[in-house]
Amino acid sequence: MAKNINSLLKEVLEEVRPSKKELQDIKDSLEKFTEEIRKKLKIRKIDAEIFIGGSFAKKTMIRKGHYEIDIFIRFDKKHKGISDLTKKILGKRKNLLVIHGSRDYFRIRASKNLFFEIIPVRKIKTPREAENITDLSYSHVKYVKKKIKSEKILDDILLAKAFCYGNNCYGAESYINGFSGYALELLIYHYGSFLNFVRAMTRIKGKEIIDIEKHHKNKQRILMNINAAKLGSPIVLIDPTYKQRNVLAALSYSTFGKFQKTCKKFLKNPSIKAFETKEINFEKRKKDAKRKGYEFVLIEAKTSKQEGVIAGSKLLKFYNHLASEIKKYFEIKNKGFEYEGKKSAKFFFTVKRRSELLMQGPLKSQKKHAEKFRKKHKKIFAKKNRLYAKQKPGFTLKEFLENWEKKNRLKIKDMTISGLRVF
Repeated sequence: MAKNINSLLKEVLEEVRPSKKELQDIKDSLEKFTEEIRKKLKIRKIDAEIFIGGSFAKKTMIRKGHYEIDIFIRFDKKHKGISDLTKKILGKRKNLLVIHGSRDYFRIRASKNLFFEIIPVRKIKTPREAENITDLSYSHVKYVKKKIKSEKILDDILLAKAFCYGNNCYGAESYINGFSGYALELLIYHYGSFLNFVRAMTRIKGKEIIDIEKHHKNKQRILMNINAAKLGSPIVLIDPTYKQRNVLAALSYSTFGKFQKTCKKFLKNPSIKAFETKEINFEKRKKDAKRKGYEFVLIEAKTSKQEGVIAGSKLLKFYNHLASEIKKYFEIKNKGFEYEGKKSAKFFFTVKRRSELLMQGPLKSQKKHAEKFRKKHKKIFAKKNRLYAKQKPGFTLKEFLENWEKKNRLKIKDMTISGLRVF
């Protein structure tokens, strides 16, 4: 068993590790671009330095269809409006995209499959001075490079990232609520290997607390000293570079529950498929629904918001709202959300029509409204001075959605949904 799984992991590594050529091409492009920026900083007499961050700098980058490299410009505190300053430094470029957030940053297409993300940050001496989470990135890179030098651990980090990426739980974005790259680097360092990490995940039942650098005396101190809003995740992972931060604050119980099942399944039956990207097979979901006598609906929603984290978050919020609306009239048997990476997402609902619906009416004291309610419905009863009616639903999910869209156009617009198509 051990031999088989080790052979399998070795095979996965060959697939997920970027080639030497890919890495060299990225390095060459980076050197050319950063040299250009350094010259501009010098000409403008700006007190700032450039450092490469993210997984490329830490040697923990997995092979993908395209690469995104983080380039940080660390500005001295004397400089104000560092996002605007960065934009001026970058100058006018056809391929420059501004990513709006708590602090704007920039995205440049360097080549067909290579993107640079230029992120302005503050040069800080202690984490407490950070004005933005990105200000901590420098210390994150330094910590990982200092602590993780073993090729074996670096390889296991690649496996962990590929495993999470393949199972749609890689990323702290709100439409994923999963494991960030930094979190996985720390977890593999903590547990010692990919397999130890996977085994450990299956054993977690309550709230797991990990404090690698022992910043706090005990677990109780952690729960007392850290903001309660940051402790809502199933795993609390204390940032080794900043003891007040939970690196896994974005990890949701829903995502973690699915991940635990994936880990158990992998340990029971190790397969290379566990590392392959999972996409929702809508046609299969449709056939399954038909076989069980349920109704299936596929929906495509578009947003006017900027692609990426903002668009994905808005579309997920709309999906969850729609699910709560559908739940009032149908029993949801299965559902799924798939963000397509730009300004649209697809989601499906498999439902069973409820045999009876409970309709809430007016108060008995509201005689005019009560009379209308009695005329409209047959099975009526009162509870705590309010009228209720029972009725059989006379509409399909598709009909419900079409009617709901007509009635809620203003609400849909307010949720920044610019297009809605029901298949």
